[in-house]
Amino acid sequence: MSNAIVILNYNGRQHLQTYLPSVIANSAGWQIFVADNASTDDSITFLEKHYPQIQRIILPKNFGFAAGYNQALQALKDQFDLYFILNSDVRLSPNWDKPLLDFLKENPQACAVQPKIMSDQNPGLFEHAGAAGGYLDSFYFPFCRGRIFEALEKDQGQYDSIQQVTWVSGAAMLIRAKDFHAAEGFDPTFFAHMEEIDLCLRLGNQGRKLYCIPSSTVYHLGGGTLAYDNPRKLFLNFRNSLWMLVKNQQRYLFLILFIRMALDGIAAIQFLFKGKPLLTWQVFLAHMALYRHFTRNYRLRPAIQQKRFQYHGLIIWDYFGKQIKNFSQLNKRKFHS
Repeated sequence: MSNAIVILNYNGRQHLQTYLPSVIANSAGWQIFVADNASTDDSITFLEKHYPQIQRIILPKNFGFAAGYNQALQALKDQFDLYFILNSDVRLSPNWDKPLLDFLKENPQACAVQPKIMSDQNPGLFEHAGAAGGYLDSFYFPFCRGRIFEALEKDQGQYDSIQQVTWVSGAAMLIRAKDFHAAEGFDPTFFAHMEEIDLCLRLGNQGRKLYCIPSSTVYHLGGGTLAYDNPRKLFLNFRNSLWMLVKNQQRYLFLILFIRMALDGIAAIQFLFKGKPLLTWQVFLAHMALYRHFTRNYRLRPAIQQKRFQYHGLIIWDYFGKQIKNFSQLNKRKFHS
């Protein structure tokens, strides 16, 4: 069997035009698929005219990121060993694939890896969605090597070592097909945002390991679908983070959940004082969605969980209280299984 690059597209004709040339030029030996989430622009016509060699998976409606990828990869099941899940706004570099493939070949305990993800607009900076590998703190706030909240670091080679991480970015994720399907893929109810973190947590709960391989580098536009401060995106991030907590927290679930929701409330108040009441409302709606779907998410908790690799601290206190803006300043002893 061979390996597949799978790009999910929704009304992203401009991204396809801009970024597909780098994918084709730097991916010899890969089969490339574009799964289209019922786009209403001319994405399909564009592909048929300019890239007839790229295989297309046409979905009947917009399933969102999570279910869209599930549908596409289900159609490819048992045909490939590895899937490279790639956002449509990612520029691939020459030789991006060899370090990732070599690592997975030599490390069977690893189920998924990511490259170092840099900003396509500011190539000297790490990109928000993944940077040099992702982590969660004790209250499920995500951050990365090279990015804590909105603080993006310059790449000065400080994170060029291979590192075990809690999650790898869905913008550029190389995952074993058997692991993706054994975990039943992304949670389709997430629609978009945080679904790759939830998948990685479920894999980590099963004892599988995830890594960032920085000798492979790609460049991500970021915010290509929704801007980072978009109300819809904020709602999905807050809601899905809470759902993910209920599904995956191993001990003291209700205490951790209570503290997390209190911290969300503080963020909502800050939005209000900043003159952004719509964002405050989105936090409220996210909490209502937690209550409505609590039983469903609670029932998805596995009976047995292994300890997973994460940050056993409070990143929100490190960032706002201690004014730590760089990952390298964090207490490394707090990173463990």
